Amino acid sequence: MSLTLPSPTRFTVLALYQFRSVPDPAALRAQLLELGQTFGLCGTLIVAPEGINGTVAGTRAAIDGLSAFLQRAGFDRLEAKESHSTEQPFKRFKVRLKAEIVTLGLQVEPTSQAGQYVEASDWNALIAAPDVVVVDTRNRYEISAGTFEGALNPEIDSFREFPEWLDAHVDELAGKRVAMFCTGGIRCEKSTSLLRERGFTDVLHLRGGILKYLEDVPEEDSRWHGECFVFDGRVTVGHGLREGDAEMCHSCGWPLGPDERAHPAYEEGVSCPNCVVATTQAQKAAFRDRQRMYDERQP
Repeated sequence: MSLTLPSPTRFTVLALYQFRSVPDPAALRAQLLELGQTFGLCGTLIVAPEGINGTVAGTRAAIDGLSAFLQRAGFDRLEAKESHSTEQPFKRFKVRLKAEIVTLGLQVEPTSQAGQYVEASDWNALIAAPDVVVVDTRNRYEISAGTFEGALNPEIDSFREFPEWLDAHVDELAGKRVAMFCTGGIRCEKSTSLLRERGFTDVLHLRGGILKYLEDVPEEDSRWHGECFVFDGRVTVGHGLREGDAEMCHSCGWPLGPDERAHPAYEEGVSCPNCVVATTQAQKAAFRDRQRMYDERQP
């Protein structure tokens, strides 16, 4: 089956997830692959026995087609966030089978044990309260692009490291209300479940994540500083989900703002202040060759 779609002038980017039992993840993967090819979608979806997660981009018709299919497949409570890009932010379409749709490495129950949702409109008042500890559950390279005022940075390189950070900071959080946030909300479904499993009772998280906050809260009222890292070609987005100013270092993957790109250690496609000492001269030479080949292919 094939479907011809008009050339897009603007791509719709859909970030989605839902925790829901999937009896046959392999069968769902096959259906999604066929649908993605039919509609010309790009991006990545993750399917696991616990649900679905991912970000895809395509025309309005393609995104509507995917949403309708997922509704028919029983994903009737999707947490979904749309934004837009002037260019296709992904190169291809992939559907991956995994053990978890977001990898914590521990068994928790987000469908029954997650913390209390806080709407974006109520988030400022919550995080300003003196009895609240605010925790950013994202990785350190994401946080480098931006975060909420006063938030704790766990300094982790992957979400799998979060339980170890929690074990080391139990006393710091004890007796406090704990407010957690992440990009779109999915990591907080598990992090708040973990805290409740460990005995914390007053645990909250930002519904829809940073993306929902940046969409709904006016910039003049915002307690967000910087931009929000996103896992696609836009690299970052700002208030109103406008495409941000950051570019990605193709050596280490860190988002780089204008100041970092002006740093003497920055060489496009080769190094940045975060990784210049981490690669050998031979690796840098290989990166230069790769960048030169890329430049030669550009119009």
